[in-house]
Amino acid sequence: MAAPPATAEDMANSRLWRNNCLPFVGIMILVAAVLALMFYALLWKAGNLADLPNLRIGFYNFCLWKEDIGALECYNFPELEVLGVPQVGLALARLGVYGALVLTAFVPLPLLLAQYNRDEGEWQLAVGFLAASSVLLASGLGLFLSFAWKWLRLSLLGPGFLALCLAQGFLFFLLVATVMFPPRNKKDKNQWENC
Repeated sequence: MAAPPATAEDMANSRLWRNNCLPFVGIMILVAAVLALMFYALLWKAGNLADLPNLRIGFYNFCLWKEDIGALECYNFPELEVLGVPQVGLALARLGVYGALVLTAFVPLPLLLAQYNRDEGEWQLAVGFLAASSVLLASGLGLFLSFAWKWLRLSLLGPGFLALCLAQGFLFFLLVATVMFPPRNKKDKNQWENC
């Protein structure tokens, strides 16, 4: 018996693999997912890692329940330094997580240019942005948690924290994927149209 003829879907899938487009599309989807998670956690949720009726702790909010008044009382500096949260440490934590967001936002352009031009240098620039973003996010989040852990527990952390942890995991996979699937050499300038 002869094998059935290849369908259009099979031929399209093999063409994507041959032209190195499918790994590139997967990388771009991961970049979009990381950006969405970071925008959600840092902008939509305003950087709040715990957002409960009796506790709101984030990169810009530090509110604890006050029994005397029966409501949340928000602290700023110099009260935060009295509570044991150093101003320089909080500034470095903010710089880390929000710097990671900014650097990750710069990743798609060098990836697109590297894929179009088949340029290894542009691809390495994107890899550098991803590595720096991963280090900044991990260090900023870890630094902040080291200051705020006396008021937080794992069960109190909310969706903002979960989104940042997922973004950190995706950044790691993204870094591995960009290192493993660099663009091919400049053999055929018209390969971009095949994607």
